[in-house]
Amino acid sequence: MKSDDNGLLTLDKVVKHFDISGGLLDQIRFENGKLTRRRTTVKAVNEVSFTIAPGETFSVVGESGCGKSTLARTTIGIYPPNSGKILYGGERIDNKNAQQMLPFRRKMQMIFQDPYASLNPRKTVMQTLEEPVVFHNPTISSDQVKERVAEVMSQVGVDPKWATRYPHEFSGGQRQRISIARALMVDPEFIVADEPVSALDVSIQAQILNLLMDAQAQRGLTYMFITHDLSVVEHISTRVAVMYLGTLCELSPARALFEAPRHPYTQALLSAIPRLGRKKSDHIRLKGEVPTPINLPTGCVFHGRCIHANQRCVEDPPRARTVENKVIVACHGVEEGRL
Repeated sequence: MKSDDNGLLTLDKVVKHFDISGGLLDQIRFENGKLTRRRTTVKAVNEVSFTIAPGETFSVVGESGCGKSTLARTTIGIYPPNSGKILYGGERIDNKNAQQMLPFRRKMQMIFQDPYASLNPRKTVMQTLEEPVVFHNPTISSDQVKERVAEVMSQVGVDPKWATRYPHEFSGGQRQRISIARALMVDPEFIVADEPVSALDVSIQAQILNLLMDAQAQRGLTYMFITHDLSVVEHISTRVAVMYLGTLCELSPARALFEAPRHPYTQALLSAIPRLGRKKSDHIRLKGEVPTPINLPTGCVFHGRCIHANQRCVEDPPRARTVENKVIVACHGVEEGRL
């Protein structure tokens, strides 16, 4: 699923698989009277392509285990892709070493799902926030660093007087604000937010989302937002990518997606959103179970649960096609006019 070449970040057929075979003894099997060696691979992300434009909020949604977080970590460079290309500002970055990636580390930051796990419990807030600034600006004075920390802490709604405290002395919402402050310390252009509000109370979620939107407006940030909460997606997104078993099913402007979803999986996801006045019969119930990413289904990865699947869906993987209003769908039923 490609877009134009004027984007800030582009993924081109990115693949990320994990070998979970273990040691040699774990790989050996006795089959048909012979010893064989078998590797086990988790196919987490499979030929995913898209382009994120400057200033937009690009959301990635799907069920737990569909590859959203793996895609986020591969995009930011925590995981190297097995194949495909990742370009930032038109320059390929997936093949760069750690030293070559340093200029891009300032431009690309990440907010993790669990703020307590992502913050060093042995460091104060001041030590956590000043570290990236000092690393990327070795000549900066200590007074300038303290001013910078106080400024960003105030922007995210944390009292600068608390800079000497440790992470365990804060609530979950406050820790997430500190995580956002850490991402903002180096003035990035692009932020990957991996389910930044899923572990928080609903009232705190709204505060964090408003904080992220305010920061985007003030700083011209571009977001890649990973979540399974579709109500959040509808509220903040410019475009939405829907993933299933490591594959991109649908890529659409947010309004078009929520008004008229095209892919059967997207339709099922949206039907599960609780809404006042909705009849119980409107909920689309998928058949079967979610397949394992170790043994992906043939053809369309969704065919085993899709009520519209035919023999072509079982045998032939669908290609992503633009249907209308910049909506891209990978579905034989949509292509053939059955949906």
